[in-house]
Amino acid sequence: MEYLDVVDIYGEPTGEVVERSRAHREGIRHRTSHVWLYRIKNGRTQILLQKRCQTKDSFPGCYDISSAGHIPAGDSYEVSALRELEEELGVKAREEQLIPCGYQSIDWDAEFHGVPYHDRQVTKVFLLRLDDYEEKDFRLQDSEVESVLWIDFAECLEAIEKNTLKHCISLSELALLGLA
Repeated sequence: MEYLDVVDIYGEPTGEVVERSRAHREGIRHRTSHVWLYRIKNGRTQILLQKRCQTKDSFPGCYDISSAGHIPAGDSYEVSALRELEEELGVKAREEQLIPCGYQSIDWDAEFHGVPYHDRQVTKVFLLRLDDYEEKDFRLQDSEVESVLWIDFAECLEAIEKNTLKHCISLSELALLGLA
């Protein structure tokens, strides 16, 4: 079982913990970290999208943030971000390489696999530059990630705005990155 800190609207732990599935069932606010990988290729800024595997409890088969994860009770945003990067993509990084971009509050209600899903998150968003990585260089966690895709940032923005890509990406979060 995975336990998360219950947090206030600013992402500060309240001292309570909750099991992850209960947090999503009841809409209890918790923390996540998001890391967007980017590179400069042929003079263009690209970001890495991960395609979520079909068995995920939320947004199966959707393109998403390069790496993201819930923060276990007692962990920090940075520790969690680095762990998720290594687990999901096989990328080892150091905390000083993470570029903080800001915080995002997420309130989302949906249904997946016939089960109601109420997500209330405070997310810290980071950038990490990886110019030397190609898609084949990532070691994907099969239970989380189906594939990865480098995409020009401008092309990604257009695809999200026009909804031409099956995704679960927030335009407001992309704006936090400051890549446009």
